[in-house]
Amino acid sequence: MVPYSAMLDVPRHVVEFLARHLAAHRRMISTPQGSRTLGPFAQALFALRWFREAGSVHRLARDAHISQATGYRYLHEAIDILATQAPDLHQALHQCQEQGAGHVVLDGTLIDCDRAAGTNEKGNDEWYSGKAKHFAGNIQFLATPDGTPLWVSDVEPGSRHDLTCARIHALPAL
Repeated sequence: MVPYSAMLDVPRHVVEFLARHLAAHRRMISTPQGSRTLGPFAQALFALRWFREAGSVHRLARDAHISQATGYRYLHEAIDILATQAPDLHQALHQCQEQGAGHVVLDGTLIDCDRAAGTNEKGNDEWYSGKAKHFAGNIQFLATPDGTPLWVSDVEPGSRHDLTCARIHALPAL
């Protein structure tokens, strides 16, 4: 094999933002200094590479010289930290109101996923989307009129209709 380096097309301040939050999280859970294979900056790069490239964790872990299990643990830790930074629906709507937005866009989409366990009362697999013809999750999102995302709902099984998911997650607040 031949090693090579590459550029990640993510602004440096985004990597530094996540690295700061990862470092703060490590301090909060009392992780001993130097006990992790990757430092906060390298872990942030690892997670952002996964988001940007939609790469496989085992490949990214190999590149970072860590095990696949450690790669998944580092990735999910970073995702959880990013999720805590996201506003909830009421905060997003309040921000829009303060900025004088005339309207927002509510839409839903299907995201690909591996097969997940779960059947409905008829015995059908809930995560299989007949519309997409594969396993998927349904998410609802709120965006500004120019398309800037403001809020994303929790995922629902792909067999659920957009309107059903909107009724669960967004319409009561709107």
